[in-house]
Amino acid sequence: MNNDLKEFGLSDEELFSHVDINDLDSEKITAPRYSYWHSVFRVFFKKKINIIVLALLGVIVLMSYLYPLFVDFDKYGNILDSTTKHLSPAKAMSQLGAGIHWILGTGASGQSTFDAIWYGSRISISLAFVCAAINMTVGVIVGAIWGFSKKFDLFMIEIYNIVANVPYILVISVLVMLFTPSFWVMVLAFTITGWVTIAYFIRTQVIIIRDREYNLASKCLGTSTPKIALKNILPFMTSVIVTLLATEIPSYIGMEVFLAYIGLGLSDRSLGRLIYESQNAMVTPGWEFEFWSPVVIAAIISVVLYVVGQNIGDASDPRTHM
Repeated sequence: MNNDLKEFGLSDEELFSHVDINDLDSEKITAPRYSYWHSVFRVFFKKKINIIVLALLGVIVLMSYLYPLFVDFDKYGNILDSTTKHLSPAKAMSQLGAGIHWILGTGASGQSTFDAIWYGSRISISLAFVCAAINMTVGVIVGAIWGFSKKFDLFMIEIYNIVANVPYILVISVLVMLFTPSFWVMVLAFTITGWVTIAYFIRTQVIIIRDREYNLASKCLGTSTPKIALKNILPFMTSVIVTLLATEIPSYIGMEVFLAYIGLGLSDRSLGRLIYESQNAMVTPGWEFEFWSPVVIAAIISVVLYVVGQNIGDASDPRTHM
């Protein structure tokens, strides 16, 4: 090969050059720097559908929290004027004037269905996020300890066996019936036992990972158990935790709607309460928008939250970063 190159008139000095190597340079890795969260968002935004769904989620959240700040919503609307009740969008705009408030018609009190939906969405989304934050935080911490401590395991297994055999909906219903339904009563009902199943799931994952070679090596080198859990195990489970969170948030919205539909929901005008109060409109000709509007919005919020969470969970799996 050298002879072939020399045919082009290249000397040995031009073909080869000495490179000085020192101890510091030999330790450097020439591979590009790797940032975990940068890779997560790179993989997530690579799919155009994720951008569309995330934008839709952003619009819903902004409308739920910003729109009520600029609109003075009266839940009793035009209750004294019987001609403004249960109007379709076309009739509402012709009778009350063209405007965004009447694009979904009016309700039983002559109130704007459009305004009521966004006020209700704010309550339902806030409830879902607060409950998910509490249950996930407690569940992950307790589950991590549960997976390492054998003494704690004996105690928590008994707690789990009791909780798992009592229907979740029954616990929630009893608590709601004992106290006046309110935002924080619903939070208590959703979180008093909701974290136990999450903790059990995390405990199972920790047991699978804790005895792997690198964790045994860390333990032999004197690394403390809490540090192994925080540094070696929980980061490894990031995609699992995100995926679990993706299913938790929409489930609370669905549960709140279901409880309201059977008469055990919030007294505030949440999405579930709006659906509960407009049940008769479902089968009454001309009143359909009053019922189906909050149903569709609740369904969209649940699906969008689930899709975003699932896709972020997939993107947070390091195996997708290759």
